[in-house]
Amino acid sequence: MSLIIKGGTVVNADISKPADVYMENGIIKAIGENLEVPSGAEVIDASGQYVMPGGIDPHTHMQLPFMGTVASEDFYTGTAAGLAGGTTMIIDFVIPDPEQPLMDAYKTWRGWAEKSCADYSFHVAVTWWNEGVHKDMGTLVREEGVNSFKHFMAYKNAIMADDEIMYNSFSRAVELGAIVTAHAENGELVFQLQKKLLEMGMTGPEAHPLSRPPAAEGEAANRAIRLAEVIGVPLYLVHVSTKDGLDEIIRARLAGQRVFGEALAGHLLIDDSVYRHPDFATAAAHVMSPPFREKLHQDALWKGLQSGSLQTTATDHCCFCADQKAAGKDDFTLIPNGTAGVEDRLAVLWTHGVSTGRLTREEFVAVTSANTAKIFNIYPRKGRIAVGADADIVVWDPEAHKTISAKTHKQNIDFNIFEGMEVKGLPSHTISGGKLRYKDGELMIEKGDGNYIKRPAFQPMFSALDLAAKAKMPTPVKR
Repeated sequence: MSLIIKGGTVVNADISKPADVYMENGIIKAIGENLEVPSGAEVIDASGQYVMPGGIDPHTHMQLPFMGTVASEDFYTGTAAGLAGGTTMIIDFVIPDPEQPLMDAYKTWRGWAEKSCADYSFHVAVTWWNEGVHKDMGTLVREEGVNSFKHFMAYKNAIMADDEIMYNSFSRAVELGAIVTAHAENGELVFQLQKKLLEMGMTGPEAHPLSRPPAAEGEAANRAIRLAEVIGVPLYLVHVSTKDGLDEIIRARLAGQRVFGEALAGHLLIDDSVYRHPDFATAAAHVMSPPFREKLHQDALWKGLQSGSLQTTATDHCCFCADQKAAGKDDFTLIPNGTAGVEDRLAVLWTHGVSTGRLTREEFVAVTSANTAKIFNIYPRKGRIAVGADADIVVWDPEAHKTISAKTHKQNIDFNIFEGMEVKGLPSHTISGGKLRYKDGELMIEKGDGNYIKRPAFQPMFSALDLAAKAKMPTPVKR
């Protein structure tokens, strides 16, 4: 199958230029002005539009079993919604139960994901430690193309990784040439604050942000960064929601440390007043962790993106409907944590980023696609319009507009955190694997159209202790 996009402006993270794009058998074959239309090729007219790499969402949770229920969005419906919004690849999370072998959990998630209609990959969480975990990490990197491992510093008595687990996992990642990621919240502090608030009679969603203050993120971000500094492993902090966490990233990067930060579209645009909504269902629908914050943190996050201190945007797409959220009607700690966004990320970031002058078109491509591909080692196969790259492309109409609503979105959830938001700038066409999957509001998809994407390991790294040894540390003194 062949496609050619005519008359558009190609936008990459480093340059924009008028050009046609020809693709065949899932690969971009030619880029240039006034390309001839090959016999049999389908033509897409992109006049007045931008031709950009498809979005890559580095943080989703499709079909996740969590807090006594299962996320309402599976890999088929979730990747379909992503395609409708211009996202052509997700990186989801394998989350083993404590004492569950990593490979067993990985095989389960791979099975669930076979129905995906867009490309996908996985981070794998380390929730416990023994020699089996050590071995499985090696198998995942060397045989399965997993080069990133997740650590939840929150959710005590469930999936929280303590410092010992993180030390062992970070050290193993160094040996394997993998990057580590962390959900940075002080889990013990959150646990104690939750108990205190419940004892005070605060049982509703308004207590949720109070139990997870900005300082809890700042402390955990610093701790993860310092551990990574000593061990010598690159670190990616997911869903940075506060100035506190951002400040720790800035400090570390100025010191030369390889630390990367991710901002969620929701955290950039929604504040914590949503938890005080008089309707429980509405307030509970916004419960996620970290929670939405005071407006001052949103301003800081935008500046982090503009300055390059934060490199990527994501959604933490994890859908729970009203009947599932109702499990926490009398206890906010039982409300399943999660919100949606995979369909809307690009549109809201274009509207509130590019259209406001906060981001250039090129920076938009960087934070929605290219930087994720670079950090997780699939660039330029993904994240760039280039000859030889995968034909994952969004044709973007800067004049198209709509009002976001749960009544019309394609996400499998009964609520939208961006409900009523007017957006200008939408995909007219989404191409995944060289095939037209979305056109002018209509999806053209089948289960299993997506491919699992292996991500190669990085060059092996040296820990700080290794480097000290290479610097000829003095012989220990015998006493």
